[in-house]
Amino acid sequence: MRALSINGSPPLSLQRGASGAKLLLIIAATMLVTAGLTFFIIRTYIFPSPLTPVSLNAKEEQQLDQKLTQLGWQVEPRSTVTASSGDSRAANNASASENSDELTPEAYREFDADRQVTFSEKEVNSMIGRNPDFARRVAIDFSDNLASAKMLIPIPDDFPIMAGEILRVNTGLDIHLDANRRPVVALVGVSLMGVPIPNAWLGNMKNVNLVGEFGDRGFWNAFADGVDDIQIRDGELSIKLRK
Repeated sequence: MRALSINGSPPLSLQRGASGAKLLLIIAATMLVTAGLTFFIIRTYIFPSPLTPVSLNAKEEQQLDQKLTQLGWQVEPRSTVTASSGDSRAANNASASENSDELTPEAYREFDADRQVTFSEKEVNSMIGRNPDFARRVAIDFSDNLASAKMLIPIPDDFPIMAGEILRVNTGLDIHLDANRRPVVALVGVSLMGVPIPNAWLGNMKNVNLVGEFGDRGFWNAFADGVDDIQIRDGELSIKLRK
């Protein structure tokens, strides 16, 4: 017998079959999406992979070393490794010559241009990458008036929860000058595994000016007194020191 149709519509058996196939496709798509989201959450939040250290080319390294030297940091000379011993001796002699030049007596001078230094986001992350303990665990981002940090913190093996795992922490600091040209450093927030921490758990320190709160003593007071200007723009940090 042939299946009956009503008003020219497909037979009921075909309609039921098509509806069943659609339902199976919806279930299969939902399972695939759920599995993908679960894998993404596990890899990103529960078991995050190490961060990729930032590296600079030779020209960028030289520019960064000049900025660090301008701030008074002792920068170790970087010599290239060659196959021949003669080249190695030449590199060592050149390094020794550079060190001797650094110790040459000279008259002290101050220039206004030396008081202002600008670091790019790439340079800051490169400096962090020089420390093997932080190379794959800390990354800094600069946007307008905001310095953000992503940190991968290992949980001690004797900790009762998630012992030996990696905890992903994100935080942000609002950094700018107020109307009185005093630096403002305020905690924007902290998140663990992508979940924002309530302000009460942070001691109600969100959006509190740390310089104004603790600027009457210690580090923050010295920091505020020594900074004439500080600006964080997209991708760079600029600091001008007082005389």
